[in-house]
Amino acid sequence: MRTLIATLVSMALTAPALAADPIEQEALKQRLDELNEELEYLSERLDKAERHTATDRIQFTGDFRVRAHTLHYQDVTWNPAMLVDFNDFGAKAMSGQLGDPMDPNSPLGAMMAANPGLAEAFMSGQLQGVMPMLLAPKQTYDVNNDILYNTRLRLNLKAQVWDNVSFAGRLTMYKNWGDSTGVQVFDSWRSFTMDGTNSGNTSGDWLRVERAYFDWKDIADTNFYLSIGRRPSTYGPPTQYRENELRGGTPSGHLVNFNFDGATLGYKLGEITGVEGQVVRFCYGQGFESQWGNGEMFGDIVTKDTHLGGFNIDAINDGTHFLQFTLFGAKDINDGFKGLMAFPTQLAGIFAPTMYQDMQKFDDFNFVTRVQPSSVIGDMYLGGLGYAYEADNGFVGFASFGWTRAESNGNAGLFGGMLADARFEAALNADGTEILMVPVAAQDAGNHDGYGAYVGIQIPAPGGKFGLEYNYGSKYWTPFTQAQDDPIGSKLATRGHVGEAYYIFDINPKMHIKLAGLYYDYEYSGSGTPVGAPQSVDEILAGTAYSMLPVIDTAYDINATLALKF
Repeated sequence: MRTLIATLVSMALTAPALAADPIEQEALKQRLDELNEELEYLSERLDKAERHTATDRIQFTGDFRVRAHTLHYQDVTWNPAMLVDFNDFGAKAMSGQLGDPMDPNSPLGAMMAANPGLAEAFMSGQLQGVMPMLLAPKQTYDVNNDILYNTRLRLNLKAQVWDNVSFAGRLTMYKNWGDSTGVQVFDSWRSFTMDGTNSGNTSGDWLRVERAYFDWKDIADTNFYLSIGRRPSTYGPPTQYRENELRGGTPSGHLVNFNFDGATLGYKLGEITGVEGQVVRFCYGQGFESQWGNGEMFGDIVTKDTHLGGFNIDAINDGTHFLQFTLFGAKDINDGFKGLMAFPTQLAGIFAPTMYQDMQKFDDFNFVTRVQPSSVIGDMYLGGLGYAYEADNGFVGFASFGWTRAESNGNAGLFGGMLADARFEAALNADGTEILMVPVAAQDAGNHDGYGAYVGIQIPAPGGKFGLEYNYGSKYWTPFTQAQDDPIGSKLATRGHVGEAYYIFDINPKMHIKLAGLYYDYEYSGSGTPVGAPQSVDEILAGTAYSMLPVIDTAYDINATLALKF
């Protein structure tokens, strides 16, 4: 098209010049050169506009982070046991349901022969009622990982679909250096990578879809907006300060740092009240799909879908003051999630003795297995109030207070029920050759309230900013922050104390270095999971309390970060 215009202009200008005198011909030639320059300039602008229009359909931005940690755990203790109803065991043994105790080939006789200490205690009447049955000797040790490097890459996608409709997404790669297995040995609940935590757990050198959703604003010329998809529910306020980022998610980061699929219906209330940034949101999501892919066609499904819903209100958000209220509930929580894990050899020795015989021949092998929950254990409710102040000189101060309530329905799986341990009873396996301990109910089930506090400051400092943070969680504190990418575990899910100090050096507006240190002092076990009764760490260390998984007393993480945005 541009070539045709240039040709026509050239013909129009050169035709009269053929008949003109030399002076007029030279003037026309000069004018033609000027027009050609203008056309070339317009052509370049047109090319840029065309390319800009094409690429603006999807805009790509991103960030890249490299971090080095030194991790140290003190007095890690493994003292596994299960609560067994020995009255039930005795009644079944006396009735002969478990076989002849004098016959070494019977299930009961074989069990007594393999566990002489248990047999002696049982025969002497020491085991009555519901008591812990020890599964392995108590071990206490320190763990030091002097250097752990990891890399995180996040690619942001954005597209303007229509005047009031847009799409946003984020693809994330998060990996440890030298490791792309994607599956961790199951030694804690944070090592169990699942749908809601994939973005916060190192899982390999591939991109995962952390976010993908659309926003439909000003619906029917009102203040309502609707957003559906894999929602931005990680790195919410006030956790963005320690990340040196803008607010990353909608809900309070003190209560929620967990990917979920769902919808948000919001209303910009500030347009009516005149309070800047005032927004009311109703959020709905699904945290677990129980049937599809879980063997429903075999009729073995006893779990249920987990649905979440609640309100998130930004009461004030004017750039200086931020005040937020959060209240939501999760119905039909199960005793775990679908996912993959490497089965630990230590648990194989307890629960899979036949398999353990072969595993000892390959002591550095762990088989990968798909796991899924076994029971619905109850409901949960969470609420919180958060406030942040940002001064013009760069000072930041914030405080957040959270509440969690767990309501058990009395059910339990292998690792327990809703903030309650499982009670096991003896039963024969399918062919009647072996005694199994089967979880039948949650021991001391009930309703449990927990609370957490999170405070911090950030002050301008030479070359950047300095920050101090502290958080505390009570015995039954159970927020949904498992996707927080602290390698020791989500600091905000800790049942105990965590202190953090950091210094951020701003190299330029798109690049920074961060030096940080975190210290964990755990008071109770089970941080980050609603499954199982929290036990006093001091009592586990003393051998008077038990935990199916290793328990940390204290730990610290010193790390250095280089991050940039592009």
